[in-house]
Amino acid sequence: MTPIVQISLDLTNIDEALETAALALRAGVDWLEAGTPLILAEGLHGVRKLREAFPGTPIVADLKTMDGGYLEAEMMAKAGATHVVVMARAHAETIKCVVQAGKDFGVKVMGDNMICPDMVEGAKFLEDLGCDYVIHHIGYDERRGIAAAGHRMPSPLDQLREVVAAVNIPVQAVGGLSLEQAIQCPQYGAPLVVLGAPLTIDADSFKTADGDLEISLRMICEAIHAQTTVFPSNS
Repeated sequence: MTPIVQISLDLTNIDEALETAALALRAGVDWLEAGTPLILAEGLHGVRKLREAFPGTPIVADLKTMDGGYLEAEMMAKAGATHVVVMARAHAETIKCVVQAGKDFGVKVMGDNMICPDMVEGAKFLEDLGCDYVIHHIGYDERRGIAAAGHRMPSPLDQLREVVAAVNIPVQAVGGLSLEQAIQCPQYGAPLVVLGAPLTIDADSFKTADGDLEISLRMICEAIHAQTTVFPSNS
């Protein structure tokens, strides 16, 4: 699978999100993500605005669905999302509902294994229930809290190869990756590369970072797109 670059619009203002999205697409980003802060701030209105502005671009709605799965997925699909996110820690019935809504409304389902006691088993669980993608995710609060307690901050790279080897659907790694680590994800077998906090979005304020983002993003996209995904079985 050719690597795909997704930018997480973890912003709280739709105008700033639209501006950042336009810049990102000019730089070579493939997918837009309506990040959880944007969905909380702007809701369906924000997704509709992204769809109106970028009619041909895949849009991931990072809902982190835990209940009411069918309705949430239906609403986002009708607003223009092409992908929705459900949590592995949701009840199996919720995941099944999101998967069914995905089939009914033509959207893909991304299952997020954040907070699973066994991240590999969580990924397999999501695939078994019909998810189209796995998001292998170490949470923001989890990372920062563990580091603040003086322990090593966990990284999705710690188990990424094992997660990739355990499933037959594409995997995305999310959670505190450095720029260099994000670019390396295809070498771990994870072709869906997310750029966001803290790479292009300021992690603490959820504001667009200072600096020339377009030039930086273009270089990042070129580096990612130039790669071939290396799956563990081929390593």
